[in-house]
Amino acid sequence: MAGELLTVDDALRLIEQHAAPLSPARAPLDQSLGLRLAADAVSDVDSPPHDKAMMDGYAVVADEPQRELRVIDEVLAGGVPTNTVSLGEATRIMTGAPVPVGAAAVVPVELTELINESTVRLTRPAPPAGKHVMRRGEVFARGESILPAGALITAAQLAVLAEIGVATPSVTPAPTVAVLATGDELVEAHEVPAAGQIRNSNGPMLHALVTQAAARLVPLGVARDNADSLTERITAGGAADVLVLSGGVSAGKRDLAPGVLAGLGVEQVFHKVAVKPGKPLWFGVWRRPSGRQTLVFGLPGNPVSGFVCFQLFVRPLLSRLAGGPFGGLPCVDAELAEQVTVKGDRRTFLPAQAAYENGRWAARPVAWRGSADLKGLAAANALLDLPAQEPAYAAGQRVGALLLEPVVGR
Repeated sequence: MAGELLTVDDALRLIEQHAAPLSPARAPLDQSLGLRLAADAVSDVDSPPHDKAMMDGYAVVADEPQRELRVIDEVLAGGVPTNTVSLGEATRIMTGAPVPVGAAAVVPVELTELINESTVRLTRPAPPAGKHVMRRGEVFARGESILPAGALITAAQLAVLAEIGVATPSVTPAPTVAVLATGDELVEAHEVPAAGQIRNSNGPMLHALVTQAAARLVPLGVARDNADSLTERITAGGAADVLVLSGGVSAGKRDLAPGVLAGLGVEQVFHKVAVKPGKPLWFGVWRRPSGRQTLVFGLPGNPVSGFVCFQLFVRPLLSRLAGGPFGGLPCVDAELAEQVTVKGDRRTFLPAQAAYENGRWAARPVAWRGSADLKGLAAANALLDLPAQEPAYAAGQRVGALLLEPVVGR
């Protein structure tokens, strides 16, 4: 694909061809949040494990005809009943406790009057069988598959896994992502730039994007614009599942990354995509004799270009490696609040503000001065997806909007 200017969709298809979930591994339950199950989670117990009371009260036989009953036992949560309940009898019981043999319903405590420690009066007729009782195995049974492979482990899923005894679930690990910024001009955020220097904004931005994508960050710092520095840092990044380079992939005199990558044996899949911002995007595969593979992205050095390319191309790959779908940001159909003109022949992703109001999405471009304008990007919560098929999009026209963050009011 060298030399070809790919469409966004063609580039995504090529990336997807090299994307497969990472090999499953066992993880402690308390380290599984945000991962995906690599195998079905099967229960080793019934839930509930016994017929259980759903209210504090008194366990009685079904349709007990008497109002005054002899209290023969008390069962707390975690306890076990010792007596069988017969007509004219009741067992004091707490929520979650096992229902004793003979009892078929629970009378809530607020519908009773305790006459003395051994006698209780029902203020209403006794309920039918099953009232305020959950039967054993009613939620799920032993041997039942409870959560499917591919399920994202959230707080609720963690609770279920604990209940069914899956203490070390089989999961797809979070991919490791090494991030390397490049450039002689870069200094750190705490430094005052000298003439010709700029602060390294791409590094912190990409670190945050990797973390937001639920991947494991491997920061590599900054490589200078010479082959030795690039080779050293890129080699270190080869230990990760994905290596993301920032800068050095365009056509300038110091854009050395593609040559260094080729020298290390990284196979170029494509270089340059018909997207704005982000045309210089580079993607390749680094295969080693050991069988290890690292997927490599060279993102443009302009910060908004790097941001857009990460969201469009890197994020879907990370999702697939982690066992999820090959998909990126959520996209909604939004109505333009004003006319938007697209210049050039590339598909454009324009920073915008999207809002959900009166049952519909509306979007308005933010003031933005191009691929180096981080101030404009910081004011956006969406990217308008504008194919270069017409010179202008009219106010009221509907276009795709990729949501960068949750939108209040939806």
